[in-house]
Amino acid sequence: MKTSNVRELAVEALAAVEKNQAYSNLLLNTFIEKSRLSPKDTALFTELVYGTLQRKITLDYFLAPFTSKAKKMELWVRILLRLSVYQMVYLDRIPERAIFFEAVEISKRKGHKGIAGFVNGVLRAVQREGIPSLDDIKDPAERISTGTSHPLWLVKKWIRQYGLEQTEQMCSTHLLPPAASARTNSMQLTPEEAIQILSAEGLEAEKGVLAEEAVTLKKGSISKTDLFKQGKLSIQDESSMLTARAVGPLKHEQILDACAAPGGKSSHMAELMEGTGEIISLDLHQHKVNLIASQAERLGLQNIKPKAMDAREAAEQLAGREFDRILVDAPCSGFGVIRRKPDIKYAKTAEDVERLSSIQKDLLDSVSRLLKKGGTLVYSTCTMDQEENEQVVAEFLSTHPDFEEDHNLKQFLPEKVHPYISGGKLQILPHYFSTDGFFITRLKKKV
Repeated sequence: MKTSNVRELAVEALAAVEKNQAYSNLLLNTFIEKSRLSPKDTALFTELVYGTLQRKITLDYFLAPFTSKAKKMELWVRILLRLSVYQMVYLDRIPERAIFFEAVEISKRKGHKGIAGFVNGVLRAVQREGIPSLDDIKDPAERISTGTSHPLWLVKKWIRQYGLEQTEQMCSTHLLPPAASARTNSMQLTPEEAIQILSAEGLEAEKGVLAEEAVTLKKGSISKTDLFKQGKLSIQDESSMLTARAVGPLKHEQILDACAAPGGKSSHMAELMEGTGEIISLDLHQHKVNLIASQAERLGLQNIKPKAMDAREAAEQLAGREFDRILVDAPCSGFGVIRRKPDIKYAKTAEDVERLSSIQKDLLDSVSRLLKKGGTLVYSTCTMDQEENEQVVAEFLSTHPDFEEDHNLKQFLPEKVHPYISGGKLQILPHYFSTDGFFITRLKKKV
């Protein structure tokens, strides 16, 4: 496949993300598989799609002075201009003449000579006059929003919740590529053994920064390693690995994982339990339940029992059952994983957050009735939004006097995160350890 076709494919992928609200990570895999890209072209395609998507608001700011007179612009033309300016501003290794030539060729194929002339004219003007400075934006919230390409409503909300400096650091971190991290199956090998085996295969691996089971891969794909295929590694972010540790499962216990797909936290708990006891792993959709089952099968874990069920109905559906520990890794806005799914920051709205917090409260209310007295309930999300985190927990505790925050959370988690624990709550922001943003609360049911 020619390089110009890789760029044309990138335009098509970005248009599909924007038109269909498709998740970029899933859509990218589909495009790569269908197009049979070489490893080199796959790397360029991925860089172009993720980079352009991550910086969409910034790129539109750069283009605004040069496109303001255009009465109407088709979506693919705007995306092609974004893609081209992204290469001009952020990718040093691509000559500008090549960017211009290929943009014009794509314009001719997808449109006509008039569009090709317009695209060429805009790009030549950008080259000649230079991009507008972000320093011209005087309002701090607007400058962060434009400079890091986050919606203004979200930036303003985070400034209210975390302050200007933390918000800027958080948004800037979202522009960096995420680490490729994996969890070692503690029933089969240690991180040190995994690193040794991966290194022998020519893969550069090192110990994780947070979780004791974590290894990070500097290059290569985790899913293509023999260790992954043999069920000795699972792909998981380090922040997420702390959840099972916070639950603190013991051998032979009965555990409920209320929102379990795709099964990463269920399998981690099952490994910590050394394959004993039972974990009932719920998800609303059967195809996601199948993912949990295939994960358990790959890892050789017999103690995971996947079930298709709306966890909001768990109290009725599982009436008569009592669990030692319950995990609610709740559906959330996902703002903590923006580095992996940049489209999230554009797709989610303030109304979505409000709707999700209502679902989260209903989930906690339902499953809490299935917990034994003295049992542990862990609530977690992959977001930093306090409306979905602290506020949900505070409301749950105010309406469930038989529960209390477990101030022993520090005992279950690595010392590195202790400064970010308050009582029974942990909030990791993305810039703390360059991991996903994550929230964990440990609650106890009073005896």
